[in-house]
Amino acid sequence: MFKRTLTASLVTVLTLGAATACSSSSGSSGSGGSGGTPTVKLMVGGIDKQIYLPFQLAQNLGFYKKYGVDVVLSTEQDGGTGAEDAMASGQVDMAGAWYNHTIDFQVKGKAVEDIVQLSGAPGEREMCATKSGVHSAADFKGKTLGVTDLGSGTDTLTQFLAAKKGVKTSDFHRIGVGAGSTAVAALQNGKVACVMTTQPTVAAIQKKGIGYSAVDVATTEGATAATGGAWPAAGVIARSDWVDSHKDAAQKVVDALVATLHWINTHSAADIADKLPQSFVQNQLVTKADYIAALNQDKGQFLPDGIMPAGGPKNVLATEELVGHATSKVDLGTTFTNDFALAANKKEGLTTKTAPAGSAG
Repeated sequence: MFKRTLTASLVTVLTLGAATACSSSSGSSGSGGSGGTPTVKLMVGGIDKQIYLPFQLAQNLGFYKKYGVDVVLSTEQDGGTGAEDAMASGQVDMAGAWYNHTIDFQVKGKAVEDIVQLSGAPGEREMCATKSGVHSAADFKGKTLGVTDLGSGTDTLTQFLAAKKGVKTSDFHRIGVGAGSTAVAALQNGKVACVMTTQPTVAAIQKKGIGYSAVDVATTEGATAATGGAWPAAGVIARSDWVDSHKDAAQKVVDALVATLHWINTHSAADIADKLPQSFVQNQLVTKADYIAALNQDKGQFLPDGIMPAGGPKNVLATEELVGHATSKVDLGTTFTNDFALAANKKEGLTTKTAPAGSAG
């Protein structure tokens, strides 16, 4: 996952934005709260990152409440438990995390599934130092590359991009540099030649003039060009046993997020930024204008309907196999479901635009 230290202001925002967190966290997740409203604990792998903006946006738009569920949002921190691991261990009910973790968990004998897909692309860019000489993954050989953490989604994707260009993992070095200011510093100080990161860190690097985008896997079009197809990343993953026993709560969360994706698809980047916490869109890294420009650049990563795209799971599995993570047979049909998203779109009278993946991915 993508881990970063929360600033004090972000902690404050989360406390205010999810006011029920303290009182609800001691209760039974998914159980009826006041008036029978289910409470769901959801940890996000970096809630202030643009790739995960739908989670807080849904809260700020009042969509969780509208669709009858209390969602207690939290975020992972540097050195802490990753969102996907917190979900797998039962610390939280759901994780805002990358789809590829469902494959990793299956290989480890754990049943985890993606119940709504937010993006058809990783939302990441390989940002390389001005004098690095890197213009594609073919140039990774002999370089030190920054990833969020070793074993994270950015780590897997970096290895995959290299392999697609015939560069072995042993031909370059990878180190964890976090995200945000730590990633910027690693690039600026020459600790790494490139860093795989997301917005708004990308915008900060470009504004400082210390790096450029060498590989685009930020949008669906970019991911298709770089990886050979849609590469579904950010979504909601949960333990299959939890989903089976809390279908009503799961459906309500998906209803809210599908409504949010539709709202994103029909509103401008400026409209979206106006609905997010101040600390997300204007901080030590970026101005609000920078944030909006970055979102305009990479808004194409978000799917309009929450549907897992056809061919996406196969492409992600190919990635996992190529980097040696998928070491046993994987049943893709059990790693995701479109049932909740299809029901959510039908409820809203929306026509889905994404071709859905079948049981074979």
